[in-house]
Amino acid sequence: MPDRGGGPPTGPRIRVGRPSRRVRTLLMTLGVLAVLAMAFVMFAGFWTDWLWYRSVEYSSVFTTTLWTKIGLFAVFGLLMATAVGVNIWLAHRLRPPLSAMSVEQQSLDRYRMGIAPYKKWVLLAITALVGLIAGASATGQWKTWLQWVNGVSFGQKDPQFQMDVSFYAFDLPWYRFLLGFGFAAAVLSLIAAALTHYLYGGLRITSPGARATAAATGHLSVLLGLFVSLKAVAYWLDRYGLAVKSSDFKATGNWTGLRYVDANAYLPAKTILFCIAVICALLFFATLWRRTWQLPVIGFGLMVLSAILIGGLYPAIVQKFQVQPNEQAKESPYIQKNIDATRKAYGIDKAAPEDYAGRGDPNRKAQQREEATTAASYRVVDSNVVSPAFQQLQQERKYYQFPATLDVDRYPGPDGKPQDTVIGLRELDIEGIPKRNWINDHFTYTHGYGAIAAKGTSVITDANKGTVGSPDFTESGMPTSGQLKNYEQRIYYGEKTQQYSIVGGPQKELDYEASTGPTKYTSYQGKSGVSLSSALNRAAYAVAFGEPQILYSGAVGEGSKILYNRTPKERVEAVAPWLTIDGDAYPAVVEGRIQWIVDAYTTTNGYPYASRTTLGDTTTDSLTTNQRAVVAQQNQVNYIRNSVKATVDAYDGSVKLYQWDTKDPVLKTWMKAFPGTVKSKSDISPELKSHLRYPQDMFKVQRELLTRYHVTEPEQFYSGSDAWQVPDDPTNKGTSVVPPYYLSLKMPGEKEQKFSLTTTFTPAGRPNLGAFMAVDADANSKDYGSIRLLRVTETVQGPSQVQSELNGVPEVATFVRDLRGTDSDIEYGNLLTIPLDGGFLYVEPVYARGGSANYPLLKKVAVAYGGGKPVFKDSLTDALDAAFAQTGQRPPDTTPPPRDGTSPPPSNPPATGDAAVKAAVEDVLKAYEESNEVLKKDPTDREAYGRAQDKLDAALDRLAAVQGRPRSSPPASP
Repeated sequence: MPDRGGGPPTGPRIRVGRPSRRVRTLLMTLGVLAVLAMAFVMFAGFWTDWLWYRSVEYSSVFTTTLWTKIGLFAVFGLLMATAVGVNIWLAHRLRPPLSAMSVEQQSLDRYRMGIAPYKKWVLLAITALVGLIAGASATGQWKTWLQWVNGVSFGQKDPQFQMDVSFYAFDLPWYRFLLGFGFAAAVLSLIAAALTHYLYGGLRITSPGARATAAATGHLSVLLGLFVSLKAVAYWLDRYGLAVKSSDFKATGNWTGLRYVDANAYLPAKTILFCIAVICALLFFATLWRRTWQLPVIGFGLMVLSAILIGGLYPAIVQKFQVQPNEQAKESPYIQKNIDATRKAYGIDKAAPEDYAGRGDPNRKAQQREEATTAASYRVVDSNVVSPAFQQLQQERKYYQFPATLDVDRYPGPDGKPQDTVIGLRELDIEGIPKRNWINDHFTYTHGYGAIAAKGTSVITDANKGTVGSPDFTESGMPTSGQLKNYEQRIYYGEKTQQYSIVGGPQKELDYEASTGPTKYTSYQGKSGVSLSSALNRAAYAVAFGEPQILYSGAVGEGSKILYNRTPKERVEAVAPWLTIDGDAYPAVVEGRIQWIVDAYTTTNGYPYASRTTLGDTTTDSLTTNQRAVVAQQNQVNYIRNSVKATVDAYDGSVKLYQWDTKDPVLKTWMKAFPGTVKSKSDISPELKSHLRYPQDMFKVQRELLTRYHVTEPEQFYSGSDAWQVPDDPTNKGTSVVPPYYLSLKMPGEKEQKFSLTTTFTPAGRPNLGAFMAVDADANSKDYGSIRLLRVTETVQGPSQVQSELNGVPEVATFVRDLRGTDSDIEYGNLLTIPLDGGFLYVEPVYARGGSANYPLLKKVAVAYGGGKPVFKDSLTDALDAAFAQTGQRPPDTTPPPRDGTSPPPSNPPATGDAAVKAAVEDVLKAYEESNEVLKKDPTDREAYGRAQDKLDAALDRLAAVQGRPRSSPPASP
């Protein structure tokens, strides 16, 4: 037929059919490969974890944790799926016959028809989804489950309910999880059942007649009854929860436990609400027979109203009209319970303040000078300052590094007696490798080398032996040599070693480059590491680390091992995930090996009446960094024990956990859950024990609590009249609190020095010294862990005041001025505080940094005693002599002459004596700051800078005149 137009275009048609068999086969193959690839990625994570735990011989930790999670996932996933699935099935089974279809039901009919062919699959999909979500959520409770199953009694009862503390620490958290799971199951089942009833006509919204069938009414009422029953259980558990409830209390801030309103209003209210909830639940269950919602709804409304009136309004009335008019008297018994529980929970219950005058007898200066010689081992080498000196003098190669903050330990001196020692490890710095590539980063440069140690109490004073003021090393060189004798110096595991290395295979490792002779190479012989000999292991690590070269590189061969998780904290946390790790692991040479010593804590937030603290906030000080921060930074706890001492071998990475606190019930619980992982305390060797010390983070937590809880009388505690605070670090511009210091000293009444951890307190809101705290930090001491608190009874200068007065000493201004002339700067060390003969001796090393030696050199030592003026001398001996030789006389009054053309004569009478010196020093500092500001603003403005320098010159002239000495030539302008 001829084309008449308007129709579709004519021509050959292409038939679209099914893909060819080859294409289908290809697509299926690609799909299977994709599934297998995803499965292998998931398997790789599991397999590498298993291999790592097996390599460190803690496979039981992996299996126990894994099977616990699998069990919780299966049980609670199945329970949730069953609960929701059964209720959907039951609602479908109880559906009414569909007759006289209403408009509402007609609109739902298409959904029913669409679901009908797939009902079983829809049911399976819904139950599987809720089961997976519930199971995954339950796996996060593995610690709660293990503590509940293995819980050990504390042997202590709470004062309100007389329940063992283990009930609150181990049982109550598990019961709350079960309750929360029950609520979730009830709510999801109720929603699923209601939707099913609605879909199949059991519930109606707009249709005339009954809104629900009898079957739907009975079914839903039972579910509501279960929900209300669970609410009754919640009310009952809430009674016990009051003992560990946190609240704000204006007298104490953070508060845990019952107060007056809790014991006399909330507690009876919870009991009444429990009874009402039980009655309400019975009314819902009775609907099975009565087939009416009237009574259950009334009961539920009564329960809600009661919760508002009894649970909310009544306690508010009690607080307003009974407590507030006489709060101190009402709350005193509960404050006492809080004080007792908090002190016991944090291990400070035996810390009792001792009155201490704080000012020495001015007539005993000769005796005080003699006693000062043995009062302490004055650690003038500050481990927080001298790391750059270690770096400059002992780095040896660019690819080595030292931590920014070194550690303090004790090693035998030449006389065999322990001496305070500053120590740091020469760890690998991957950024300093001369030529960066995959082989060098992971095969050639694999380890650091050697422990560097220096005396803590002295520096080099003889120019023939080195730079004056630099650390006096007792262990130095490459390889190191000194007092530590022979030991394994290779460091494969350290705080700075975060990259993986592949060792022991065909590729040789750089050992060290000697100053003379050929470069030394080595091959790792340690037992740690995961073998890469099998293709499966190589493939798994290639996927896990995202590094395909591991799979096919010729550098990986027979005998190759991969080392990872190499920091001490990572390794201890992995093998003991139930521990909280101290922020500062420190090295010690023990029995011919470098061992990292890691303090670990057991904690809980379920100790009744004990106030909570946030570890991250409490352990922060002016030295805290990400490397030194406590692992569980945001954990809120109200019980802590240093229960475990752990070691990590720096060569082979082996981890050992030792029981330290043999009475801690939390540790006993975890030892039941993970048998064989923690060694007995008796297994600690004497040499290792000599290096164990009281941990800093534990000390920080305790000192923070003792700012308030040194007071044991509730009335005084409530008033806060004797509250203390940890002072800001005076040498760090007050940006954060002062860190505690390790120091060997003699406390009042003691005859010998003890290795101690010390800190100071100031009264709340005041700068003067309020108290001094020291804990016996020597693990070999019979008094290890005993806390001494000296409460200062007289007004004594605090650390910031001593630092401020030191800054005003004329010799300091001169020292600073002279340093500026050599492009150097001043750096203050730790301000040590030592009790001595009824007073306090302050000792502070002062360093010069810059010039030809760009690292800190100890140049001066400042000393102050008993409120006297600080002295500033070249050595500790000279400073002590000067501090105790002061007669209290002031320099003669002088009036600084004005400098012509620089400043007009003063209109008021000039200051004299000390006031004149202080005023002149302030003028010098002010003029120097103004000169710097001019230079920063416009370095090219020589005229303005010259005026500023003239002003500084004039101020220095005035200072020289006040001091009665000739003025040296002024610094030259640029």
